[in-house]
Amino acid sequence: MRLHAADQYLVAPAEAGLLEVYRALEGSGLYPPFPPVELPGGVGGLLLRGGFAQTFFFPSEVLGVTFRTPKGRVVRAGGVVVKNVQGYDLVRPFVGSFGLLGEPLEAVLRLRPGQASAFLRKPFTGTFPELAPRPRFLFALEEGGAWWLYAYHYGPKKEVARFRESFLGEAVEPLDLRPRFPRGMGVGEGPLKDLRFSWKDGGEAPPPPEPFRLLARAL
Repeated sequence: MRLHAADQYLVAPAEAGLLEVYRALEGSGLYPPFPPVELPGGVGGLLLRGGFAQTFFFPSEVLGVTFRTPKGRVVRAGGVVVKNVQGYDLVRPFVGSFGLLGEPLEAVLRLRPGQASAFLRKPFTGTFPELAPRPRFLFALEEGGAWWLYAYHYGPKKEVARFRESFLGEAVEPLDLRPRFPRGMGVGEGPLKDLRFSWKDGGEAPPPPEPFRLLARAL
């Protein structure tokens, strides 16, 4: 991994673990576009699924991606700055493509600054609440027959303090959820939910729209 703290981006191989990224950023005051949760496939799996638990538009946090197409071509899309698109923008179609457009090899992730962070949980009532301030990440996890709502937020110290006061949950440590998904994460009813999908062990990707199929054939 290559951290460029001054320019607030990180170049990470697809096989890098999510918590490995957090360890690489310790002491930098910068945060990646995912919560401190280990998931199957590391950074590459996260790109294919279109992120996890975010309450913002995840593809805009991926500045560049290098991937191998189904035909074996290696494509470098995007770059290391926010306005980096010349010609076709393949980064946003690739992020969340569930492998239809190819296999990720490397990603350039935008980092965000924060003075403090908080990872909290409380019982989940079945509906994702509206919170103020809104956490950067929000998801629900079934544990021992009970559901818990998890929220992770970072930013200015006073904002994170307000989040702690409004959420009223207990502090938790980073999670490794890979044992819950030995066959990989798929969309469907399972032990994990975020604002986009419910996630189950294994399972197929959502059916892609026809424009994605056409793009995959062209690559």
